[in-house]
Amino acid sequence: MILSATFSKPVKNISEILGEEYTRVKIKLLTSSLAASKNENYFAEFYTKKQVFHKKMSEAELKEFIDTHAGTTFKNVVERTESEEITILANKKGKIRRIENGKLKIENSVGNNFVGGDGANKIKKYLLPEGVAVPFLVHLGVMTAEGKIVNSKYDKFRQINRFLEMLDDVLNDVLRLRDDEKHPLSENSPLNIVDFGSGKSYLTFAVQHYLTEVKKIPAQIFGLDLKKDVIAYCNTLAQKLNLKNLSFAVGDIASFDEEKHPDIIITLHACDTATDYALDYAIRQKAKAILSVPCCQHEINSQLSSKSVPTDSPFASLLKYGLIKERFSALATDAIRAEVLESKGYKVQILEFIEESATPKNLLIRAVRNKAENPSFKSSLLDTLQVHQTLADLGKC
Repeated sequence: MILSATFSKPVKNISEILGEEYTRVKIKLLTSSLAASKNENYFAEFYTKKQVFHKKMSEAELKEFIDTHAGTTFKNVVERTESEEITILANKKGKIRRIENGKLKIENSVGNNFVGGDGANKIKKYLLPEGVAVPFLVHLGVMTAEGKIVNSKYDKFRQINRFLEMLDDVLNDVLRLRDDEKHPLSENSPLNIVDFGSGKSYLTFAVQHYLTEVKKIPAQIFGLDLKKDVIAYCNTLAQKLNLKNLSFAVGDIASFDEEKHPDIIITLHACDTATDYALDYAIRQKAKAILSVPCCQHEINSQLSSKSVPTDSPFASLLKYGLIKERFSALATDAIRAEVLESKGYKVQILEFIEESATPKNLLIRAVRNKAENPSFKSSLLDTLQVHQTLADLGKC
């Protein structure tokens, strides 16, 4: 039985097909007996940029909708059943891929008949592969003891692997910088990593496992979070798994100033200006690489809300509507953060962390220290908007 289906990345002429400019569709199973008696087993939400339309569907109608629109009207579809997760992806050339619990098949551009070939039955090569039990993933409920991914945790499993891929991409740069500083890795001089806002620490444990067990790199990882119960749980789990190079502490990112000498700083969804304090710490500690997924960028948005924007401002249209202003403010915040990091000697990339259909908080700032600082840097965007931004302010000190 289908539990849910999410449709995203619509084609440009979707309004000609479905009558509205839908950006995504979310459909979920209704479990009430009343819904079953009316043969309205599913609740669908059709999103446009400004509205949400609701509709109830029978199971037959849902299957027909999937057959008609998956990979054609919508280029990205994720369907979940009680036993598997199915992802249907379409590229610009019309080729459709269907991925069933990690197994890839190639689909023709017309219809739903799958064909073989070089891509048939291949398994995506995750850095932490399915089928191989990883102790921390088992304890955190992502995997079974046999290495099977728990169906409801597939998004988390993919998120962990995506993050490790992004980390792996900069490892050689970090190791090269260590060598340039004549500070080679050893058991007595490990790679130092600080994870700010570590939370339940899925990624912290993943980094520890990947570096230590997969890459065989000596590493010391430290996680910081405000929640005492979460930190106590993570320390207990680290002890249970005998992970002596992993530790956690309760603390506020804004006031944290211990000399951890980090090679890599991680910050995932540190709220609002907490991201700025984490980035500032990384700059001051001369971290060699930074991986940051910002969250809840309220600072600039609140300033723009409290002031009158002239109608002749080049940003007037972007600031006129609440939702657009909120998104613009978030993008402006991350753009300024990237500029500040560049001025401090970092090469910066802004990457898509995971699919927008999974979470709107999907931008990752990845920075590697590689050049001289630019002390004369001044953000023209801040001047034009006439606002202040925490990382830019901290960078002036």
